Amino acid sequence: MSNDISIIITLSIIIFISPLISRKIKLPIIPTEIILGSIAVSLGFISDNYIFTLVAELGFLYLMFLAGLEVDLKKLIKIPIETLKLGMKYIISLYILSIIITLYFDLSKVFIIAMPLISIGLLAALKKEYKDQEWISLAITIGLIGEIISIIILTLTSAILEYGMGTQLYKTLALLLMVFVTIMIIYKLFRYILWWNPEIKTKLMPQNDHLEQDIRISMAIFFIMIAIMLYLHLEIALGAFIAGSFIATFFHHNVDLPKKLEHFGFGWLVPIFFIWVGSSFSIGSLFINNLISTSMLIVLAMFFIRIISSSVFITKYGVKQSLLLGLSHSMPLTLLIAVATLAYHSDSISHFYFLAFILASMIEVFIGMIVIKIVNNFKN
Repeated sequence: MSNDISIIITLSIIIFISPLISRKIKLPIIPTEIILGSIAVSLGFISDNYIFTLVAELGFLYLMFLAGLEVDLKKLIKIPIETLKLGMKYIISLYILSIIITLYFDLSKVFIIAMPLISIGLLAALKKEYKDQEWISLAITIGLIGEIISIIILTLTSAILEYGMGTQLYKTLALLLMVFVTIMIIYKLFRYILWWNPEIKTKLMPQNDHLEQDIRISMAIFFIMIAIMLYLHLEIALGAFIAGSFIATFFHHNVDLPKKLEHFGFGWLVPIFFIWVGSSFSIGSLFINNLISTSMLIVLAMFFIRIISSSVFITKYGVKQSLLLGLSHSMPLTLLIAVATLAYHSDSISHFYFLAFILASMIEVFIGMIVIKIVNNFKN
């Protein structure tokens, strides 16, 4: 059997059985898909394949797109000043604690960047499971700010590792600034156009359209933003996230659209990404000396700084909500893998630490998903 056929059959089986196994072993579906992917690569059913990696990356971008769908910019700019201040205190605290831990244990400077990372990609999956609870909304709101900062730092790190502290770095900074300014201009312009011509929304995205025009336009916006980021050599995930936010902001009249897009993504595209994450780490690597203990220390450090930092929300939202917020931000799976990959390819960390970061990113999902479920069941 050829490699391509083996991968296709294996992916089909895992996508089909993962919900069944998840219910049987009482484990969230995302860790289940990651475990099955790791088992499959260890047994030789999955191997390195360009098309598989490409589809998995598309699955990650679609996950970021779905995360963007949770963010209505009209509501975001109306965030209470108090909440915004608490959010900035929380994020600043993450970086301060990260710097202290890195310097105290004399770790690579990559840890300063990696430990405070926030990605709300998995919050789209959490929202699907826990619905519209207060901590989910708060986590998405604060996470958005944290993710923008994380993606900016990731983009800068990528530029520094690739070009050094030279002219190209300043060009990347200027491009990033231009993107954000352009987004604000487009937002204001489009909002003005829709104010005077509200019928445009229903013409572009009519409800109950048997031609599925709403999905077609959504996918067009999604891929156009990816193309723009590729052309500008900026972080593609940011483009996918912006595309989702744009749709959530201006086309919220189509109430069925987010569900349709979620069903499409979580039905097959997003699971392929989580299976790929699992396949990037062979079970045989677990026998490398001190790898598990090192990964657990990274996990504990990342959970520790978030739980401590999230305490700034206690007086306003209570212990349970604050703890759940910190836990929900403790799984920057994709961004952590991205930073580890960049650092490894630039020789900033060894192969051992690269594997440790990969394992830590998966362990965080396992522990995070389970602990969130336990804490969420507690009474206030």
